[in-house]
Amino acid sequence: METLIRNTDISPNSLNPISLAFLGDAVYEVLVRRHLALKGDRPPEELHRLAVSFVSATAQASAIEKLMPLLTEEELAAFKRGRNAKVSHIPKGASPAKYHAATGFEALFGYLYLKGKSERMRELFELISEEKEN
Repeated sequence: METLIRNTDISPNSLNPISLAFLGDAVYEVLVRRHLALKGDRPPEELHRLAVSFVSATAQASAIEKLMPLLTEEELAAFKRGRNAKVSHIPKGASPAKYHAATGFEALFGYLYLKGKSERMRELFELISEEKEN
């Protein structure tokens, strides 16, 4: 992921917030999968169940609540752009508020990725994963 970060010249502010969330979803998924894979050998069903506990709209909405006081103004603006974006579909398992919060969460990770702030992404992810393990 580091190489991909260094090679981008795209301004995150020039992207539609839904595109930022689309990218952030993938970036966050990689962080989750890396975290789980490095935790030891586990059966695929358990890995999937654990991954869902990180990436569901409910889990992401909960994570952003905990991160909110730690976000910079710039990061908060990226989150709000995603949260306030018009979405075309809300999955059955999520309330509209949680889904919008999750979209903002993903937009934040897309924003940080495009800004090349991999250390900040890892820092925020560590706070989320520590919370899940306690």
